[in-house]
Amino acid sequence: MNRRGFTSGLLAAGAASSAWAQAGPPTLQLTGRFTQGGFILGRAPAGALIFVDDEALTAAGTGGRFFIGLDRDCGPLTRIEARQGDWRAGETVAIARGDFPSQTINGLPPTTVDPTDPALLARIRREGSLKADAYASRVASEDFAEGFDWPLAQFRVSSRWGSQRVLNGTPARPHYGIDMAAPAGTDIHAPSDAMVVLAYPDMHYEGGITFLDHGQGLITVYLHQSRLLVENGQRVTRGQVIGRVGSSGRATGPHLCWRARWRNRNFDPSTLVGSLTI
Repeated sequence: MNRRGFTSGLLAAGAASSAWAQAGPPTLQLTGRFTQGGFILGRAPAGALIFVDDEALTAAGTGGRFFIGLDRDCGPLTRIEARQGDWRAGETVAIARGDFPSQTINGLPPTTVDPTDPALLARIRREGSLKADAYASRVASEDFAEGFDWPLAQFRVSSRWGSQRVLNGTPARPHYGIDMAAPAGTDIHAPSDAMVVLAYPDMHYEGGITFLDHGQGLITVYLHQSRLLVENGQRVTRGQVIGRVGSSGRATGPHLCWRARWRNRNFDPSTLVGSLTI
């Protein structure tokens, strides 16, 4: 896999935002990966409220860019509308159906599939609160518009995003990560500029885990690390080493589970990698 980022053309576009705004009447522009588990990247007047299916969910940043994640069960049509004062602009986007296979995994420790110990359940609840707070982060930036790379230079996809899992014979929720198999100790790179909103060395399910906020509620997450190399509140830049691949938590071998969420919507982080401009 190469590490070409997406939206590299937006580096220049951000500097030219004022010229874009003065070029004519305000417009709404949309691009992205219009599929279940994909995303929409848009541009509108700075500060415009962005409605998704008639619900105000975000606002265009100072550069006019905004991001919307499309979850696994997104319907076939999504309506995007930007509003600012008396100005309105909207577009209905067709969303392609995703292909989500089933996957069976056996041999996991029972405590990582169906825990019953009260002390362990209390730990899981505490860690769940930490994760919920990290997902609720809303850094006021447009770092997502600077481009995304793969977090590993070389890897093998061992589990696709969105697969329906059966763990030790028990049906589980869909897998909201892409598993990237690589040797233990492999460097994990920040795929884009971001703020570290949680770096935790040993969660029950996830092991060593890091949450990065790329702006406007776009959070990417890195699981099962053997070592964390960043701290809470730290600013990281694209390509910076943030940790090492491991097999901590619920894992059967060394790999990176890479996840992404926009607000309450899980989406496939691999769709971020590519080349887009707006």
